[in-house]
Amino acid sequence: MLGALGVVYGDIGTSPIYALREALHASTGGNQAGREEVLGVLSLIVWALTIIVTIKYIVFVLRADNRREGGTLSLMALARRGLSKRSSLVILLVGMCGAALFLGDAVITPAISVLSAVEGLEVITPAFKPYVVPTTLIILAPLFAVQRFGTGGVASIFGPVTALWFLAIGSSGLMHIADDPSVLAAINPLHIAYFLSHSPGTAFMTIGAVFLAVTGAEALYADLGHFGRRPIVLAWLVIVFPCLLLNYFGQGAFVLSRGGTIGHPFFEMNHGWALLPMVALATAATIIASQAVISGAYSLVRQAVQLNMLPRFEIRHTSETQSGQIYLPRVNLLLALSVMLLVVGFGESSALASAYGISVTGEMVVTTILLYVVMRRIWRWTLLPALGLTLVFGVVDVGFFSANIMKVLDGGWVSILVAGVVLVVMMTWARGTRLLFEKARKSEVPLDFIAEQMTATPPQLVPGTAVFLTSDRTSAPAALMHSLKHYKVLHEQNVILSVVTAQDPTVPDSERIKITPINDLFMRVTMRFGYMEQPNIPKAMAICRKQGWKFDIMSTSFFLSRRSIKASANSGMPLWQDQLFIGLAGTAADATQYFQIPTGRVVEVGTQVTV
Repeated sequence: MLGALGVVYGDIGTSPIYALREALHASTGGNQAGREEVLGVLSLIVWALTIIVTIKYIVFVLRADNRREGGTLSLMALARRGLSKRSSLVILLVGMCGAALFLGDAVITPAISVLSAVEGLEVITPAFKPYVVPTTLIILAPLFAVQRFGTGGVASIFGPVTALWFLAIGSSGLMHIADDPSVLAAINPLHIAYFLSHSPGTAFMTIGAVFLAVTGAEALYADLGHFGRRPIVLAWLVIVFPCLLLNYFGQGAFVLSRGGTIGHPFFEMNHGWALLPMVALATAATIIASQAVISGAYSLVRQAVQLNMLPRFEIRHTSETQSGQIYLPRVNLLLALSVMLLVVGFGESSALASAYGISVTGEMVVTTILLYVVMRRIWRWTLLPALGLTLVFGVVDVGFFSANIMKVLDGGWVSILVAGVVLVVMMTWARGTRLLFEKARKSEVPLDFIAEQMTATPPQLVPGTAVFLTSDRTSAPAALMHSLKHYKVLHEQNVILSVVTAQDPTVPDSERIKITPINDLFMRVTMRFGYMEQPNIPKAMAICRKQGWKFDIMSTSFFLSRRSIKASANSGMPLWQDQLFIGLAGTAADATQYFQIPTGRVVEVGTQVTV
């Protein structure tokens, strides 16, 4: 349960620092709030936490596990099972949108979380104000720099620190509820109705700020595979939810006791000796929240690569015992630069708050859509219960999304820009690889024909095994054709190897390999890996021995085709998209390294293709 606290609830646990303050500012347009405004905003926060987090995610979404894995792409893979090709493509597009929105959130979360915590220094003394942005950058730079060493050692202290954080904010809120106990009336949802009916325009803008209180909800599902459902549910019900409510009620009582002056209630109610330790603890909690989002971005990118939504990225494993401990240098650099630009560009958390909600609300809408498909196709629910529950969640999600989309010009454009760029890249890569595959197939020779010809009139045979990697199992690989053309020799044993990504997070060893003999010279081998697994061809080849493929790794050569892609006028994509696809292909990680093939056993054959 401590592990779930440290990773899963890091983001949502830091929301009390800024959520109530931003919502009250939005509801008043100033620094003074009336009683009904405070009670209305608090009631919105309480019921948002209840409906979105407790009911939607804890009760329902966490049950939609794909072999114990969670997250947008896991839910997408689960929803695509058994669908027609057209419906599957629609779900794929929806999943891409969710993944793009998550990466937009991954850019904003570290910036607003750390910045809001460091702003507590201003409460100690206004003299710290000029140093808030530099201090934030000083904290963020080492955070991204240490990612290359792995997070295993640091993660061991995440749980205890986050547990201390929740107990501290819960205790702080509990002590201040006595300032004005009438604040507990906010549990009555009628205060929401009163607030919305008396100032609907202002209330609509307030809803967008209230959503800041639940922005970490997607992490519950994304980290399902790391901890399992039970620890996540227990941590929420026993510690997180009660402590969040106590703190929000305490902040509300503190504001009312001061005649409605808003200020910075989270830090100001921890006056005296408790202020500096709370600022330090808040900074630690926001660093943990940022770490969780960064790790989540790594995992999502790896899943996207495996599902052919992105080109291959260099993936470094930072733990010998845990496969989930990975580091992606290029992703880390892009995140670091983006986060620091946001901190410098916006300068304060209140300015970033407008940019924060759009990506998360959009991702929640995607989750609701995919959950409906799972309820109908996987859980076999009847139409009325599935549609009814989807409408309830959908109305809430769309309401929050609509309120946040109004803040596009105030900073929300950042979320849309980041998500839009990622979505264009994903769609370009998926479409380009499909078109390239179709064009290559038209010019290739059927493998069965080549195998028959080589058996009838074999060329000079040389000892050993040749493994030809290809994504097309029915055609002769380009590397094989070029080898025959230039060397005019053939190995005694030739294996046409295809690596396939399953729609499951992991694949058991019993289902990993499929061997299909063609004749005495050729055989097809298909290796299946889950989208959460790192393909390891030599390790998987060890399983082949049990199925009758006898080989000596020291006399085995791996033949890979290195494609030089050129744009063509009739590619099926606009010229700019052709150029983008070619650029993405040029940045793809080396196949030898990605598939973990011994470099000394690889032969690369260059080919030129048009897209």
